Amino acid sequence: MNTQTNTQLPIPDRFDRAKVGEVWRVPYQDRAAEAKIWAKQHNIQPAAKDKTRICLMAIDVQNTFCIPNFELFVGGRSGMGAVEDNVRLCEFIYRNLGTITEIAPTMDTHTSMQIFHPIFWINDAGEHPIPAATVISLDDVKQGKWKVNPAVAYSLAKGNYLALQKHALHYVQKLSDEGKYPLMIWPYHSMLGGIGHALVSAVEEAMFFHNMARNSQTNFEIKGGNPLTENYSVLRPEVLEGSDGRPIAQKNTRFLQKLLEFDAVIIAGQAKSHCVAWTIDDLLTEILTQDPKLAKKVYLLEDCTSPVVVPGIVDFTPQADAAFQRFADAGMHLVKSTDALDAWADLSL
Repeated sequence: MNTQTNTQLPIPDRFDRAKVGEVWRVPYQDRAAEAKIWAKQHNIQPAAKDKTRICLMAIDVQNTFCIPNFELFVGGRSGMGAVEDNVRLCEFIYRNLGTITEIAPTMDTHTSMQIFHPIFWINDAGEHPIPAATVISLDDVKQGKWKVNPAVAYSLAKGNYLALQKHALHYVQKLSDEGKYPLMIWPYHSMLGGIGHALVSAVEEAMFFHNMARNSQTNFEIKGGNPLTENYSVLRPEVLEGSDGRPIAQKNTRFLQKLLEFDAVIIAGQAKSHCVAWTIDDLLTEILTQDPKLAKKVYLLEDCTSPVVVPGIVDFTPQADAAFQRFADAGMHLVKSTDALDAWADLSL
């Protein structure tokens, strides 16, 4: 008999939608005690007893992307996209506490000297590129419009500036050859040790509550620490080898296989056009090499993700929607957080 409950649970009275866009301290000990009472009150069983094993992968639901006025707030077309998405994500977690087996939040994790941050590059005038407004193309590097900042060579290449400059040219060449987004210079964001790196408080609280109520360790997946490549996807960096052909990074094969061992994988997070789309694309690539039918176990929470939109500058909504349609055409499911899980196609509870 399946001890897993597919009945939607109530949302705890203490959950405050108005606080989802704010940063605050989660009272862990209080929530741990409440979770045990909540589990007993609603007959929520330990995750180890689940017959149908479901993973919720929450991509980069961090302050840097999800809190207004932080470094890379994903506003979407509504202007408050990530906040609205996280209200729905928190409520989805609470309602389906007895059904979600494991939650796997990915954590974009950076330091200052990385290939997509301003300090890495410099022009002949001694200026760094303007973040979120500068795209560095292959021609820009070939023509010397932008060069690697010699000052970063000490920390990143043991003083070997020529090797770093060679890598930079190789890097933008690979992005161009493989049809990936060109190199965008981003504001310093998701900085390791900083408040922007942390999960959104309300989401962290919901995940911790799930952890305690279901005795299921939250599975944090760190990405983005390699200074020589972007890492939109948690499953694979943008470039895997250096100019000499030697590997500088590798696919996250361990996590890929773990995801595919679940009966269902539910995906939400930020941003729909970048880290979410890239992660799903890498997951789909792996699925197609193993068994295309596995795509049916993937569910995309369309109302818990938003694309990058910078009013008057760039709007990645069409690209994000096109990517999600491609995923659906491959067999993945586009679903809403408000839908009952037992009504989802191909999900047997």
